[in-house]
Amino acid sequence: MKLVLAVIQDADASALIRVLSQNAFEVTKLASTGGFLREGNTTLMIGVDDDRLADLKRHVQQTCRARTRLVASSLPAGEQAEAVASDPVEVPVGGAVMFVMQVAEFVKV
Repeated sequence: MKLVLAVIQDADASALIRVLSQNAFEVTKLASTGGFLREGNTTLMIGVDDDRLADLKRHVQQTCRARTRLVASSLPAGEQAEAVASDPVEVPVGGAVMFVMQVAEFVKV
């Protein structure tokens, strides 16, 4: 058995939880905050049998798509040219980061 921690964007959380529930995956949702854009993320804890891990990864990949977003430049104002200071920068966001860990024991009480 594996424990998967999947960190995804909030925008993808409802759709992924719905897909996983429809496919008999049990999911626990945790609120979390991302580092780069400091925006809300969702971390899902998913227990999965080894033989279903590939299916789980496929569902996550199909549901959590990467996209781009315009954000304000992160350079300090003193290090930027005046014309560049307000120009937004396009950055990739979305997708998913999954941590897959071996579970020594699973007990449901």
